[in-house]
Amino acid sequence: MKKIITYSFILLITLNLSSCGIYNFTGGDVGTAKTFQVNLFQNYATQTPGSTFEPGLERDFTTGLQDYIQNQTILDLTSNGGDLLYEGEITEYRITPMTATSDQTAAQNRLTMSVNVRFFNKTKEEVDFDQKFSFYYDYGATVSYASIKDEALEEIFDRIHQDIFNASLADW
Repeated sequence: MKKIITYSFILLITLNLSSCGIYNFTGGDVGTAKTFQVNLFQNYATQTPGSTFEPGLERDFTTGLQDYIQNQTILDLTSNGGDLLYEGEITEYRITPMTATSDQTAAQNRLTMSVNVRFFNKTKEEVDFDQKFSFYYDYGATVSYASIKDEALEEIFDRIHQDIFNASLADW
């Protein structure tokens, strides 16, 4: 009898542990996909009125998205023929005054970045999308853009990368 209870207990624990194998802490559901590909996000921000061109933005955004997906999933990055494909372009990069002081000057500025993303899933085509993602960073008008640029881009990239990940792989 003790042997049956021991075997039953081991079987129960084994089944319980193996049934949790498809879940992870990020909520990402890669399905049967094994690889992903992120094409370079071209910087077309200057085609939007009021936007400016930031050198290297396309490279930094693309590598950041690749790193984010690699850190959140078990997918392998490939440069050609991935099961999941991310592509798109940076469509906006602008600084705008947000609030004014009594002497008609800006008290706060906002750096905004927008990205258009096309996502293709070869293993589950009904989840493909073409969607715009955007985020911003507010900072004081007395602070120079150069002094906040790295922090601002890190925060903006983190948020947009998370939003892209959630839209493409989160199964909430």
